[in-house]
Amino acid sequence: MVVNVGDVKFYLHKFPLLSKSARLQKLVAATNDANGDEIHIQDIPGGPAAFEVCAKFCYGMTVTLNAYNVVAARCAAEYLEMYETIEKGNLIYKIDVFLNLSIFRSWKDSIIVLQTTKSLLPWSEELKVVSHCLDSIASKASIDTSKVEWSYTYNRKKIASENGNSPQWNDARKPQMVPKDWWVEDLCELPIDLYKRVIVTIKTKGRVSGDVIGEALNAYTLRRLPGFSKGVNQNIDFVKYRSLVETIVWLLPTEKGVVSCSFLLRLLRAAIFLDCGETERNELMRRIAQQLPEATMNDLLIRAPPGEATVYDVDMVQNLVEEFVTHSSQTEPVDNEFLGSRSPKFGPDASKVLVAKLIDCYLAEIARDPNLHLSKFVNLGETIASFSRPSHDGLYRAIDMYLKEHPGISKSERKRICKLMDCRKLSAEACMHAVQNERLPLRVVVQVLFFEQVRATASAENSTSDLPGSIRALLPGGSHGSSRSTTTNTEEDWDSVPTADDIKALKGELATLRLGSNDSGNEAAKSDVEKVAASRMKGLVMSKIFSKLWSSKERHGEISSSDTSDSHGSVNAEETKSTPSRSRRHSLS
Repeated sequence: MVVNVGDVKFYLHKFPLLSKSARLQKLVAATNDANGDEIHIQDIPGGPAAFEVCAKFCYGMTVTLNAYNVVAARCAAEYLEMYETIEKGNLIYKIDVFLNLSIFRSWKDSIIVLQTTKSLLPWSEELKVVSHCLDSIASKASIDTSKVEWSYTYNRKKIASENGNSPQWNDARKPQMVPKDWWVEDLCELPIDLYKRVIVTIKTKGRVSGDVIGEALNAYTLRRLPGFSKGVNQNIDFVKYRSLVETIVWLLPTEKGVVSCSFLLRLLRAAIFLDCGETERNELMRRIAQQLPEATMNDLLIRAPPGEATVYDVDMVQNLVEEFVTHSSQTEPVDNEFLGSRSPKFGPDASKVLVAKLIDCYLAEIARDPNLHLSKFVNLGETIASFSRPSHDGLYRAIDMYLKEHPGISKSERKRICKLMDCRKLSAEACMHAVQNERLPLRVVVQVLFFEQVRATASAENSTSDLPGSIRALLPGGSHGSSRSTTTNTEEDWDSVPTADDIKALKGELATLRLGSNDSGNEAAKSDVEKVAASRMKGLVMSKIFSKLWSSKERHGEISSSDTSDSHGSVNAEETKSTPSRSRRHSLS
């Protein structure tokens, strides 16, 4: 008889085949005399190769089965109806025994077999080969690591002692410890639809922790999504990879804090680029907001969508911070469980400090963008304004960077952006930079000088009443009424950028301070009493700085540096004008 399987013809004897295949019996019986003994089989699963395995078995020949061809042979045998009712010890029975005693007991063979089932659907599904593979893989992934005795792929770096390279072992190898995520890399070979089913089955068994599931998803995404670690590749199949990202988001563990914030932010970046659904993006934003204290500045640098003028997606970060604020207000009375085991020492206040520092760094980075509108910068800064943090140096650096990159903004805009900063929380180094910074409004320079003086002279119990009324009026909470009777300076004068003359005296005094510091360093025998005296002298020098700043704003006369607290002259202030170019300025970096 002649059996046509696709484009391949098999010339076979009837008896060996018909004795083991009920389907061939029916096909031969149905052929008419015109066709003779020629039959056609077009839809056998596995094609000619699988039929050849079945034919060899019928002839009693040795058949080689392995993880790559066993499913095709099993489906072909089912198609040919090679049951036990036809003959004892038929092919279906023998293949099932081979699967149960060999394939499903092997870790890597189970994965290979699962991969082959995809091209043999729906046969492989109906024969429960897929479900058996899923159960085999999930059971092995869920087993206690001390019972793992098979080979697996694990290319992650290990510490010296784990590799047996530590000198303390004296060439004696330490027994290899199986890591909890030993199975992660092998599963990366699966296509996303099968991978999803494996992870779901593992979750169902409930013996693998959420952090290991998270590591598995991270490893799979890195392997399967081109350029995921550095930004999604432009030349990819959008439909295919959109489905991949959406599936990964759906598979994320429900436990809070078991997946790194960095991984979530990279997923969000990919989701935005691939135009994933709003549901997936909102879920990622919710999770990221809960773990925002873990993020780094580079994690937040998500490129703006096409068509946007700005370099980075500032609106997205704004939404993340707002979501964090909302979450913090809801969870403040209890422990910050969303940080989980990754950051067990973070309390609500510590989390806010970390986020504030993070956003300060982010603001400094986006401030370099010439197309960044002031309102976006200020709105983001105001979102974290209520977060108490010990230092505003990072925020000052961001503001200074914005002023440097956007020299054309108005006085009112300079005033608005500088309101984000609390001068009382600047370090001595930042204050030193600020009083020489010609980009800051004069009002801010005065505030910086005042608070630096307060710190320097706190031991002498000085108070703001020692300062001219006009300077007190510039301080937070200062009066704009009678305290300003000693001058006719306008609000515009104080919000303007100080001129070179305005800060010339300041620079002279600062140079004196630095010179004095250097000279004192050369006196090796200086006593502790002298050091204390020098520290207190700093307060007097700061008073001189106030006097010279004040005198540079006066129209007539000069206020003595030793009488600033008792001056009550009636004077008029000149209009402050900004110098168009300043060659002596520098930025705090």
